[in-house]
Amino acid sequence: MTDPGEGGPIGDGSANADSEDAASTAPDAARRPSTDPTDPPAMDPADVAALADRVAANVEEVIIGKRAAVDHVIVTLLARGHLLVEDVPGVGKTTLAKAVARSVDGSFTRVQFTPDLLPSDVTGVNVFNQRTDEFEFQPGPVFGNVVLGDEINRAPPKTQSALLEAMEEQQVTTDGVTRDLPDPFCVIATQNDVEPSQTYELPVAEVDRFTKKIRLGYPDTDEEAEIIGRMVGEHPVDAVEPVATIGDIQRARAAVGAVEATEAVRQYVARLAVDTRQNARLGVSPRGSLALLRASQARAVLDGRDYVIPDDVQAEAPTVFAHRIRTDAGGIDGEDVVADALERVPVE
Repeated sequence: MTDPGEGGPIGDGSANADSEDAASTAPDAARRPSTDPTDPPAMDPADVAALADRVAANVEEVIIGKRAAVDHVIVTLLARGHLLVEDVPGVGKTTLAKAVARSVDGSFTRVQFTPDLLPSDVTGVNVFNQRTDEFEFQPGPVFGNVVLGDEINRAPPKTQSALLEAMEEQQVTTDGVTRDLPDPFCVIATQNDVEPSQTYELPVAEVDRFTKKIRLGYPDTDEEAEIIGRMVGEHPVDAVEPVATIGDIQRARAAVGAVEATEAVRQYVARLAVDTRQNARLGVSPRGSLALLRASQARAVLDGRDYVIPDDVQAEAPTVFAHRIRTDAGGIDGEDVVADALERVPVE
């Protein structure tokens, strides 16, 4: 763990950019803001922290006692990522996603994944218009700012994979035509970890595209009593009003992208990823390393800072890295591998 009393970023220097795969722009994106004149101006970190607090407080009107989970959702949204929420039925996975989506004044769409769902039901399809004698594209539910993929593991891998291009490149290609998705774009998917014989395991390539994977867990006795009281009558999620605009989220994302991540921090992230590869059958990919750095930038901004410290990396690593790891050893899972890496890899 780093010494919080140091109060500043560690290390110095520039990155060695790699031109391959998802990590090709990682160093530049992590240390300086975009110079594109069409991009929205960045918020001040203190304003981003205040925005995050407003969204979290709004969601907590519906989700009781799960502030850590709410913060994970907000970090994912600000880090330009996607979230997978896995747990048993009935603990509020879908309600959490809906509450966050309704807190932002953007478009919200939902896909209920079922065994008979087709890829075109997600991405959209060309329909022949007899009046104009032409084909017209009918957008699917993936064309939204926040897309809820409910019970994603109920659909077969072919349909699950319809999200691959959308999640990685923020675009959809149908019949040879590529269409951009809205900005911001965030997928929040839920899946149940019961009834394995009636569900389909997500492809590894898709799992790797989720920035984070979290669990909600059961509430304690007092929290459950509060939930029961609030659910009497109308569902409280229906009363959630937006507390942020799309422009707010875009400017907050710009602020996150401008957060400084020094060479020492980037090296620390890379060493953690390498350690997982050396101690698991399948370790963290460069895409996962980039996701961890972006999540750490968002975590720093939520704390009102414009620089990343190792504490940010350590706070985010379990939810960003663990779901990407596959092990052969019985009783050892991705969370164990990440915990061991955090113990083993020094902060330099």
